[in-house]
Amino acid sequence: METADSTRTFVRNVKRVIVKVGTAVVTRTDGRLALGRLGALCEQIQELNSQGYEVILVTSGAVGVGRQRLRYRKLLNSSFLDLQKPQSELDGKACAAVGQNGLMALYDSLFSQLDMTSAQLLVTDNDFRDPDFRRQLNDTVNSLLSLKVIPIFNENDAISTRKAPYEDPSGIFWDNDSLAALLALELKADLLVLLSDVEGLYSGPPRNPDSKLIHTYIKERHETVITFGDKSRVGRGGMTAKVKAAMYAAYAGIPVVITSGFAVDNIIKVLHGECIGTLFHRDANKWASTGEIGAREMAVAARECSRRLQALSSQERSKMLQDIANALEANEKAILAENEADVVAAQQAGYEKSLIYRLALKPRKISNLANSVRVLANMDEPIGRILKRTEVADGFILEKSSSPLGVLLIIFESRPDALVQIASLAVRSGNGLLLKGGKEAKRSNAILHKVITSAIPGTVGERLIGLVTSREEIPELLKHDDVIDLVIPRGSNKLVSQIKASTKIPVLGHADGICHVYVDKSADMDMAKRVVVDAKTDYPAARNAMETLLVHKDLAENGGLNDLIVELQTKGVSLYGGPKASSLLKIPEARTFHHEYGSLACTVEVVEDVYAAIDHIHQHGSAHTDSIITKDQEVAEIFLRQVDSAAVFHNASTRFSDGFRFGLGAEVGISTSRIHARGPVGVEGLLTTRWLARGTGQIVDGDKAVVYTHKDLSGLEIA
Repeated sequence: METADSTRTFVRNVKRVIVKVGTAVVTRTDGRLALGRLGALCEQIQELNSQGYEVILVTSGAVGVGRQRLRYRKLLNSSFLDLQKPQSELDGKACAAVGQNGLMALYDSLFSQLDMTSAQLLVTDNDFRDPDFRRQLNDTVNSLLSLKVIPIFNENDAISTRKAPYEDPSGIFWDNDSLAALLALELKADLLVLLSDVEGLYSGPPRNPDSKLIHTYIKERHETVITFGDKSRVGRGGMTAKVKAAMYAAYAGIPVVITSGFAVDNIIKVLHGECIGTLFHRDANKWASTGEIGAREMAVAARECSRRLQALSSQERSKMLQDIANALEANEKAILAENEADVVAAQQAGYEKSLIYRLALKPRKISNLANSVRVLANMDEPIGRILKRTEVADGFILEKSSSPLGVLLIIFESRPDALVQIASLAVRSGNGLLLKGGKEAKRSNAILHKVITSAIPGTVGERLIGLVTSREEIPELLKHDDVIDLVIPRGSNKLVSQIKASTKIPVLGHADGICHVYVDKSADMDMAKRVVVDAKTDYPAARNAMETLLVHKDLAENGGLNDLIVELQTKGVSLYGGPKASSLLKIPEARTFHHEYGSLACTVEVVEDVYAAIDHIHQHGSAHTDSIITKDQEVAEIFLRQVDSAAVFHNASTRFSDGFRFGLGAEVGISTSRIHARGPVGVEGLLTTRWLARGTGQIVDGDKAVVYTHKDLSGLEIA
């Protein structure tokens, strides 16, 4: 089965492209030419032409332009008496003749401004019945393209022999959409792009908020469920005509993309392989379980399975986790083999060492992961816990209880062990789950997902946990706030920022792990050396590793700073200084204090006191984890109370900021946001609350029929 990635790989071999632009794109709503859109279109074609693509343009709009011009001429030549009479519709052939002249003059002017030449080719339906015409057409177009000239085709409506050229569905072609498809076959194009006034083909009317953009059209799935609206507001086709033309070309072996002509760079995006618009491809049926609709169905299936999971007893859910732990250990060899293949591929691709370090599953890692799953299996039942019980009125009891969030979308990079932690937390908390890992861990994620889902009983369904395999599916999934309840990105600052900017779904996560250790003047230096070295070297690629060491100024004078520096350098840590430290220690100056090395490197700076350290952390940190080393309890309390980070430690390594080490069993990530969950997010962070009321027939009746008691019954057993 191909993945959704395959649906856009066809662009690798594209050289000859036919672009069809519709009347709704060429003209504005008042009938005048849309100069800005046409200018952007010509600029895209010029750029593609300079990149070596052969671009052929099929344009509509002549009739619309001509009608607008002739109406104006008719108005000028009409008397007041003429205007009082019923106005007859203008002759379409005359409109076409006038409009074609103006339309081509504009194209010629726009291309000339870009130092390009265009050529006009007007054709009719009957022309294609002549084999000699077809041969000559190919020769002419090939000659023009060899000279970097842009051939511009249009149906010659002015002399069309069809009796009803705007309605007649017979013949070799019947509008410019079908003409474009015919030319794609005749001229052996590699791709056909149909530009419309909407983003592509939708599951319903594009203005309906429930309608979803279909990225890959699958005839077997969509043909009977999609209803088309009215035809184009000005042209003769509309989406129905585009789909028919697209199907005709696609089944003949030419990929087709329907996308918006209102965007300034959509043609270039298509040729760069970006997942925009709707793709028609003769192999689309092979991708039936992937792509946009498959991803949405995955989310819906995860929700349905999560409800079946929640219906199980606590013992049954616990057994599921025990089965997952056993399956991981039973398949250790297969998992490690796939992981090794990922590591080798990453090394050959030249990935950074820090990423490869996170990617590799170390010895005994599978056993450790299995044990962490068992810890979750043995923890107290988190679902349905009564958090508060209140007697609202006599015989009317209200309970606030813990409840699963619903469906989680977790996007993570590099670390395949995160998949196990996240999946087991989802099962323990009763949530459905969609997982999207980095491509560098593709094999590892696939085998881990297979092992885990194989341990899920049929009464729940293995689709409880879905593995999203294509990056192209993420933008569309982020639109589905009706079926996905929380997004948790685990990765780079760039990844988290992109996710937050791309969705209405709540996002829980952190952008950076700029963690500090501040060594105060009263610190036990032996302790300080141990903590600082551990915070930096235990796992340098981790988000909770120390990235900045802050040292009290007195330690720079009494030798304590030098002792810390020597200790770090002995462990192979590269040091960069702030303005003060770089001058004192003769080390390179750091480019910025807000930098996450993710490797054996860190920044060092000297500060005046604890207050200066706190100010530095607030200005340059990421509110992840920060620690103070001091024997002065008063100073320690100041630091603990005033540092506004998700985790703040005294005399301990920042590496303790971890769900497993906190006793949460595992973590789905660390949150630096201040809403919902903060710090390491375990099972409790994946739960929300709901209210259960048990009454005896109470009614409100304007609050006259009830006597409120609001008595707190928390901790009391209710018979």
